Amino acid sequence: MQAILIIAVLIPSVVVHEVAHAWQARREGDDTAEQLGRITLNPIRHLDLFGSFIVPFVLALAPVNFIFGWAKPVPVNPAKYRSPIWGDIRVSLAGIVSNFGLAVLATLGLALVSKVIDVSGPPSSGLMETLVEMAQYGIIINLILAFFNLIPIPPLDGSHVLFHLLPMPIAVRYADAGRYGLLVMMGLLYLWNDLFTYLMWPVFFFLGQAYTFVDLWI
Repeated sequence: MQAILIIAVLIPSVVVHEVAHAWQARREGDDTAEQLGRITLNPIRHLDLFGSFIVPFVLALAPVNFIFGWAKPVPVNPAKYRSPIWGDIRVSLAGIVSNFGLAVLATLGLALVSKVIDVSGPPSSGLMETLVEMAQYGIIINLILAFFNLIPIPPLDGSHVLFHLLPMPIAVRYADAGRYGLLVMMGLLYLWNDLFTYLMWPVFFFLGQAYTFVDLWI
């Protein structure tokens, strides 16, 4: 049941992340994603069988302390951006901003449900408990997606910012490493479980702030 709830929250979270990339790309002057129908919340347009289902389901069942997943990357053409450098940075960070927004909404949802439970007493069905769990997963999953994507390892979103700060010869080699980036990251996380804890310390900080906010309501 826990794995099902996690995937139920993860899927819309990664879909919104990709839609944010596509939407911002259109604002920057690139209609590639729009022409391919990627500015839509229809999950069929975005989901990847391996990254959206198999990987998170296996991680949810595995004895590890991390979980993540991904959708099909939105195709963009930076050459169409009105400002190639800043357009690339803004498009890359749009997905991260969307996940922060979803984490805030999940925090508000958790506060509201917690207040209802506090006022009405223990619920007679499991619906409210399920809503609480989904809101909690909504906070932590979206914080993980946001900060994980900020890691400057190609092809993660944070790498686009670092790319533009590097000398061009080094930047080109850096970007080429993106074909191995996720495999290397997954291998490191599997072999060194505590690495996720070190990388995701901001997640735990903001998660604590979210729960502090929720406590104000009850």
